[in-house]
Amino acid sequence: MTQDQKCTLNIQSETGKLEAVLLHYPGAEVENMTPRHAQRALYSDILNLSIARKEYDQLLGVLQKTSRVYEVSSLLTGVLEKEDLKERLLRKICEAEYVPGYLDFLMEQPAPLLSKILIEGLPLQVNTLTDFLREEYYALKPLYNFYFTRDSAAVIGNHALICKMANNVRLRESLIMEAIFGSGLYFHTGVTNTYDLSDNNPQVKIEGGDILVIREDILLIGNGTRTTTQGIDLLVQEFCKTGAGKKHVIVQQLPESPESFIHLDMVFTMLDTDKAMIYKPLIMSSSPYQTVHMQIENGKVTRISSASGILNLLRKLGIDPEPVICGGKADDWDQEREQWHSGANFLALAPGKVLSYARNIHTLEELNKNGFEIVTANEVIRDQFDIHAAGKCVITIEGSELPRGGGGPRCMTMPLRREITVYP
Repeated sequence: MTQDQKCTLNIQSETGKLEAVLLHYPGAEVENMTPRHAQRALYSDILNLSIARKEYDQLLGVLQKTSRVYEVSSLLTGVLEKEDLKERLLRKICEAEYVPGYLDFLMEQPAPLLSKILIEGLPLQVNTLTDFLREEYYALKPLYNFYFTRDSAAVIGNHALICKMANNVRLRESLIMEAIFGSGLYFHTGVTNTYDLSDNNPQVKIEGGDILVIREDILLIGNGTRTTTQGIDLLVQEFCKTGAGKKHVIVQQLPESPESFIHLDMVFTMLDTDKAMIYKPLIMSSSPYQTVHMQIENGKVTRISSASGILNLLRKLGIDPEPVICGGKADDWDQEREQWHSGANFLALAPGKVLSYARNIHTLEELNKNGFEIVTANEVIRDQFDIHAAGKCVITIEGSELPRGGGGPRCMTMPLRREITVYP
């Protein structure tokens, strides 16, 4: 790839037309688990890979119609073809996962096979009594969650942020992302590595599902089980260094349970410049979970104060999103059930053009009442629906297996570049 072909990263909003996106097609790693290991893999259930792939093909097909799609496995293979980059990545992985004895074996593998091993897992070589008696099959565990590319890295402005994952089972995802973005092979970008910045401080945790870039000067961040206050402080410190003038960080506290509240984008996502999908009990109703406003001026935090909710604070900052209720307005049970199945988790392909699961029928009905046309992914893929000429619309993908991993279309996509959004 030449310098001219490289993609310059640029994310200044959640809804600007999506021009480039990073995905990971789910593979054998998803099936390389048993029910006994599902909880360790951060799953509530095991997936049927063949069905999950059919559903994922709909997501991929729509994105290929609308954006430039990069695939993790392909990019990783390219990195591993460079001997110096290969050795650097493998040394980091072997050190972080306490398997230094496997370095020579891994270095001998050709790049395509090594890429598969690093994602799908490496079985343990039983050479000692200690290994024989361990209740473990893998030396390098499969990356069960990697099809949720949103979490291990995030693009803020022109920088790729390498996220410090809350669970060690996902550490290698971040190491791979660092290798891809730091290689200089594919993207024009700066790289900010939160592992290095934090000196691996265990209290620092931050994941991309908790980071929403609302506007160039506004970050919205969730504070819950996957993103700690220490992680947010580190991110704010870096955000202070970019640009000049006034900036704002909005922090929304999240409950520790149920597990469907894992990230902020499970309860709040932007649909358009003037509409947001929300889980009402947390975002609009009174709750013990604070919204905090951090104001930045000339590279310093100048004020931290409580706010009366995300929506009210955004209005004060010049953005007035009308809330659309996940699960519909009528029934609390519908809201709870559909939030559980990622009913608030939307990916905007362009302002007012979003991706969702088809299963959340009450949420879709509510969107239809708000002027969104409901179409299927297959209609877009088969050119039966022109998304470019359409107005507000929701493109639905089937979702019986994919949601079992704990996320929706936003979770499964890492936007790399969007057009600049003009707010009304």
